[in-house]
Amino acid sequence: MSNPIEIPFSTTLLVRDTCLCLHVQRAARALARRFDTALKPVGLTNGQFSLMMSLNRPEPPPMGPVAALLAMDQTTLTAALKPLERRGWVSIIPNPKDRRGRLLSLTAEGKAVLAAAVPIWEKTHAEVEAKLPDGGANMLRLDLMALA
Repeated sequence: MSNPIEIPFSTTLLVRDTCLCLHVQRAARALARRFDTALKPVGLTNGQFSLMMSLNRPEPPPMGPVAALLAMDQTTLTAALKPLERRGWVSIIPNPKDRRGRLLSLTAEGKAVLAAAVPIWEKTHAEVEAKLPDGGANMLRLDLMALA
């Protein structure tokens, strides 16, 4: 019978107090809940808001660049698009330049929902930024971009 490996509790405390991944995940979950709650009256989650905002472009983008912007694979993007397409907020059409690819765009109804969501996002975002010390929001953005 082998002796079980014991990890000292001090290691648990070290990880709890210093792990960047843990702290980013906790903050992301808290922010996601806050924005989910705020955007609920217009029928969006924070992820759907970000996805729809990424489609708000002069020309319909292909899936690849949208997936890259949102740091997700195309399979995950396809799954995220389905409920928005069912609600009539997003249109997915074959790319005329490459029939294997798809172009993504907001429908008129999708633009209206997104337009209703923007003031909610602005207010919630301002509240979040106000909780950070002076210049903290810009510094946090720069730090997160360096990690992404």
